[in-house]
Amino acid sequence: MYQANEKRYEDMTYNRCGRSGLMLPEVSLGFWHNFGDTAVYENMKRLCFTAFDNGITHFDLANNYGPEAGSAESNLGKILREEMGGYRDELIISTKAGYGMWEGPYGDGGSRKYLLASLDQSLKRLGLEYVDIFYHHRMDPETPLEETMGALAQAVASGKALYAGLSNYDGETMEKACRILEDLKCPFIINQNSYNIFNRTIEENGLKEMSKKEGKGIISFSPLAQGMLTNRYLNGIPKDSRVMTDGRFLNANQLDEQTLARIRGLNEIALERGESLAQMALKWVIRDGIVTSVLIGASKPEQILDNLRVIGSAPFSEEELRKIDEISLS
Repeated sequence: MYQANEKRYEDMTYNRCGRSGLMLPEVSLGFWHNFGDTAVYENMKRLCFTAFDNGITHFDLANNYGPEAGSAESNLGKILREEMGGYRDELIISTKAGYGMWEGPYGDGGSRKYLLASLDQSLKRLGLEYVDIFYHHRMDPETPLEETMGALAQAVASGKALYAGLSNYDGETMEKACRILEDLKCPFIINQNSYNIFNRTIEENGLKEMSKKEGKGIISFSPLAQGMLTNRYLNGIPKDSRVMTDGRFLNANQLDEQTLARIRGLNEIALERGESLAQMALKWVIRDGIVTSVLIGASKPEQILDNLRVIGSAPFSEEELRKIDEISLS
C-alpha cells in the first residue's frame, strides 16, 4: 500500500476557512476532470499520491463528476480502499449535489429529497461514513431556500457531513442562507465559485464581499480559466487541446485573437516576476487573503508540482496589479 511522504506538511501553507476551526491547504485538488471512467486509473493514483505527498489534504468532488456521472467518486473510493484509507483522518473530502444526476424529478435541483438521497449515494461510491464538506452545487430558484438549507443542516446533524458549503451562489442569496443556517445551528463555512483573472463574477455579484463580512471561506474553481491562464495557448490552440476534442468547458470561440493577446500580455508580467503564467494566476486569486484555497485540476503529476510553486511566492506590487487589470479588463 501507498506510504505517504513523511515531510508532506513542511512546505504547504494552511489557511483558516473563514472564522471556522477548519484549515484548508492553499492549493486543493479538484476531481472535475481526469478522474472519470475515461481516465487511466494508475494516473489517478499518481495524482492523488503526488498531491498528498506535498501537503494537499483536500480532495474536491461532486456527485456528477465523471464521465460517467458518479465515476470520480467511485474511483476515489477505490483509491481510498486500496491505498490511502489509513490517511482518512488527514484528508478533507468534499462533494456536492445540485445539478442533474439521475432521470426524473428527484435527481436535480435543491429539494430535500434530492440532496439527501444524493449524499447517501455519494457515500456509498466513496466508501465513507461521512464527507468533510457537503455543498449545494447551485442556486435553485424553484425550491424554497429554507428547504435546501434544512437539507444541508440535516446532513450535518445526521453525521454524514461535518460542514456545509454553498457553490455558485451570489452574495445576496448567500447572506439569506447564512441566516437560515445560523438559526439551524449548522456549520456553514465555505463558498465554492469560479474566480480567476478573467472571471471576476464574485466581485460583481457581492459574493466575495459578503463572504468576508460573514466570515466564510471561499475556494476558487477554474483559477486558471480552464487552461487559458497557462502557457498552453501562448502560440495559439494546439491540435491536441481539449478545445479541439471536447468543447464543453472551453471552446475555440473563447480564444480569439484579442484573448490570446491578453494571455501573452499577462505572461510578460509573470516572466518579469520570475514565474509561469499559471503560478502568477493562482497567486492573483489568493492575493488578498479572502480566498482560502484554489482548486487545481491536473492530468499529470508534474502539473501539480508546478502549481505548488505558488506557495510562498512574492506578493504583488500595486503596479503589477494595475497592469494585470489593464490587460485583462480591456
